[in-house]
Amino acid sequence: MSDATLHATDQNPDDFAVQIADQIESFLVAVTEVAKGDEPDSAVPFLLLEVSQLLLAGGRLGAHEDIVPEERYEPDMGPEADVDELRENLARMLEPVDVYSEVFDPYEPRKAPVPARISDDLTDVITDLRHGMAHYKAGRTTEALWWWQFSYFSNWGTTASATLRALQSVVAHVRLNQPLAELDGLDTDQGMGDDTLEFEAGQVMAEEIGGPLGVRPVT
Repeated sequence: MSDATLHATDQNPDDFAVQIADQIESFLVAVTEVAKGDEPDSAVPFLLLEVSQLLLAGGRLGAHEDIVPEERYEPDMGPEADVDELRENLARMLEPVDVYSEVFDPYEPRKAPVPARISDDLTDVITDLRHGMAHYKAGRTTEALWWWQFSYFSNWGTTASATLRALQSVVAHVRLNQPLAELDGLDTDQGMGDDTLEFEAGQVMAEEIGGPLGVRPVT
């Protein structure tokens, strides 16, 4: 067995918990700051970075053995913190690129992509992460890790991955100066009854949306 493997095997579980909690706390603070809108010209690149780093924590949780909570039943955490203002601020700031299309499960039989919003996704992820953070700050470390791992598999891992693809696509389109299809006509409140998405006609040139969001074409 290599020294690196021995080191990973002997790693103090508390060190793992602290590292995961630090990565999650960093994401929560960063996205909350972005949503304030003080620096809209760097929003998309910054969110791309933060979601990428969060998924590193998710990957570590996913690769870890099953974490079993100490108590059979999860303690009552009380009402979840309201995220409506955060969602609205993100939606307003990301308005030109907020709506995107996503295939929910790549291993299901072929289905039509579903409409989604980056602002909804980010607040959904934050809700899951805050729930675990409440356990962590209350000293229930195992409970926090269990929740983060479970919700990574059941919700926030998939949601964050879809968000990352959307953000990366925006940055790639703008940096390569490629037009984006207009998605304003895509309604996230309506189901898709067809195997193809109906987009409004027209193209949005990359530079038209890239500038205000802090992304510039490659020159």
